[in-house]
Amino acid sequence: MMKQLIVGDALQELTTTRRVLERLPDERMSWKPHVKSMALGGLATHLINLLNWQVAIFIYPELDLSTVPVRREPLASREDILNEFDANIVKLEKLLAECDEKMLGEEWTLRNGDHIILRQPRAIALRTFGLSHMVHHRAQLGVYLRLLDVPVPGLYGPSADEGKQMN
Repeated sequence: MMKQLIVGDALQELTTTRRVLERLPDERMSWKPHVKSMALGGLATHLINLLNWQVAIFIYPELDLSTVPVRREPLASREDILNEFDANIVKLEKLLAECDEKMLGEEWTLRNGDHIILRQPRAIALRTFGLSHMVHHRAQLGVYLRLLDVPVPGLYGPSADEGKQMN
């Protein structure tokens, strides 16, 4: 039962994330809503990194952030972002299909060198560090799209740009 919940949740969130990424305007990838904000392309690339980390949750017993580059160069276009997203979705879907309840219950660790950030069962790490983290940044991306006057797709129901609104 746990696996069905995890797989269903992951596939739903990944599908809606792709719908947001499909709306990225290539000509605005360097745009920022504020000096402290990431650029549009950087934020979208961060979503790709989070997908890479979700794959890592299944492949490795831990992820050491001290071994990962601090900032990755932003991908240059919507096409580049969607291509990498789609390639990683294939990997993640395969890992989700192959995992079992035992694996989902195994401990997974996120660390930065000697500092343990979290140690949780893989299923919980996927939900919090992977999916919830992705949803958070996907919502930021939705605000960017709104500020750029790009129609925002509905995620859990129709958006203001898709006709009837939910009351």
